[in-house]
Amino acid sequence: MIKGLYEAHLPVSNLKASITFYEKLGLELAHEQEKIAFMWIVKGESWLGLWETEQVKIPYHASIRHVAFHAEKEDILRAKHWLNERGIEVRTMFGFDETRQPLVLPNNPQAHAAIYFDDPDGNSLELITPIRLDVEEDFNMMSFEEWEARG
Repeated sequence: MIKGLYEAHLPVSNLKASITFYEKLGLELAHEQEKIAFMWIVKGESWLGLWETEQVKIPYHASIRHVAFHAEKEDILRAKHWLNERGIEVRTMFGFDETRQPLVLPNNPQAHAAIYFDDPDGNSLELITPIRLDVEEDFNMMSFEEWEARG
């Protein structure tokens, strides 16, 4: 029945500025009306709703102001450069600054490589890719570079 995630929503303080930001990430404007816009993540498969609202001032918490975009492993490896070219800074996450990202998340029995950044309103954004599925192994979070060096 469920085939994937179709939409997610974020609060924004300036709809036009947010549309411009997400277009820099490669999302396409699908629909806009007063105080709301939908941006295609993958046309016909998934989109992001942006809502201009005062609610953007609520304190950040990953359960309400976080979106993780799936990326391919090859794209994760060049994500810092790609973001920096667009004037977007990588945010320190879990004690890993830009120099140590992408990082590897030990979500046993999965492992994911991820890199973190914010939109103009401080909503937490993530590029993430699975790098290992269904393998039980305890390990500490590490940089992707350290993961690859393990062989």
